Amino acid sequence: MVAKDALEESSSQYAQGGIAAALSDDDEVSLHEQDTLAAGDGLCNPAAVRVLVNEGPGEILRLIEWGAQFDREGSKLAFTQEGAHSRRRILHAHGDSTGREISRALYFKAASLESVRFQSYSAVTDLLVGDGEVVGALACDEKARHSVAILARAVLLATGGLGQVFKETTNPAVATGDGVAMAWNAGAEISDIEFVQFHPTALHVEGAPRFLLSEALRGEGARLRNAAGEAFMKRYHPAAELAPRDVVSRAMVSEMAREGSPHMFLDLTHLDPEFVKKRFPRIYQTCLAYGVDLSRQPAPVHPAAHYAMGGVRTDLDGRTNLPRLFAAGEVACTGVHGANRLASNSLLEGLVYGARAARAMLELAGAPLGAGELPAPQRFPQLETRQVRKTAWRYCGIIRSGEGLREALRRLEAEVQIVEAEPRRGLHELRSIHTVATLIARCALAREESRGGHYREDFPEKREEFRKHSVIRRGTDVRFAD
Repeated sequence: MVAKDALEESSSQYAQGGIAAALSDDDEVSLHEQDTLAAGDGLCNPAAVRVLVNEGPGEILRLIEWGAQFDREGSKLAFTQEGAHSRRRILHAHGDSTGREISRALYFKAASLESVRFQSYSAVTDLLVGDGEVVGALACDEKARHSVAILARAVLLATGGLGQVFKETTNPAVATGDGVAMAWNAGAEISDIEFVQFHPTALHVEGAPRFLLSEALRGEGARLRNAAGEAFMKRYHPAAELAPRDVVSRAMVSEMAREGSPHMFLDLTHLDPEFVKKRFPRIYQTCLAYGVDLSRQPAPVHPAAHYAMGGVRTDLDGRTNLPRLFAAGEVACTGVHGANRLASNSLLEGLVYGARAARAMLELAGAPLGAGELPAPQRFPQLETRQVRKTAWRYCGIIRSGEGLREALRRLEAEVQIVEAEPRRGLHELRSIHTVATLIARCALAREESRGGHYREDFPEKREEFRKHSVIRRGTDVRFAD
């Protein structure tokens, strides 16, 4: 297992909201399936959703056997409600540290196996391809100032998200879309990359990171208010604060534009202060550190890029179109999330499809190691990282248009040059961000409709002819497939 930073530095580590599964007495797998399909806005892969909801409960029980400690009420697991779920089916750990607890349990399980070796602070920059198969990867060793080839019978991309493509994001600094960029450069198919979920409630305090204020806050009764103190969401959706995330984010952007306000406010002051501190200890303490006491004052919030529904196209066992290359988690596109992810399905997808990919990779355990060709000198954009992120946020963000997307591509496709440079993580991350931003813009421009996390103000309605998945591969135009 190779990680470009510390092993624990990942989006999973910061996932607060929880993990969804039909495990409670009043819930059913079929209801979880219906909720997921509804959130996906007509674009979920029904077979992938069925796998997720059917295998999810068993994977969570196995995780508990491996030592994961979820919150309980007495001896029973404690479930909570989140937006667009029809039942209280969300499990949490330590209130708002669910991803951290899952990562901890998985790490200790993996570390107990003699066959697993960890290599941190080694940024994988390219896939090695030989005879049309992926035979390994190339890692950047900054300390040694050279790249290292790692040969493998099978490679799994589990590189997480791409939030750092955007100026405003809840994602950690490592989430630069490396897996999508590597797969694209190697010839893998990328699907539904235009569907980016913008979380409505990121802390918006000058000098503070865009810290995520979980969906679970609204699930427990937090209200969104504008600068005048009005709870405005009922004007935009009957479910108010519990409407799908894309609806809430667009409502906030509209309200900020109407008022000329820099942010909206998330209000928990009507809730019991002790409940807030106990239920959301990490969120409460983080906000307090930046001068916001959630028990006494509303928190200023602003939407931010949060999750990618699309990514490297895979089948139900994590296989890509490139032999021996697999992908799982946020970097992959299984079709589970469709056009808009249902809250707390992401950690579940990582568990279920990570396990399925692992079983499929075992089929290659006896295969010979191949030999791959080193990539040609790399082409790096002449733009600065902050320029790319600003362009992506402005033109590929919450509200898009054909004119804006064409302008984004004009800026992103500015002249690039071949740079002979020593291996450096930052340079490769810039390449990843630039590649992914370009893919998002191309696919968003091709999708002439609004659906889920993709909203075009020049095509504000869904169109049946676009009820298909975008697919793009290096050297080809965007196509739409069932």
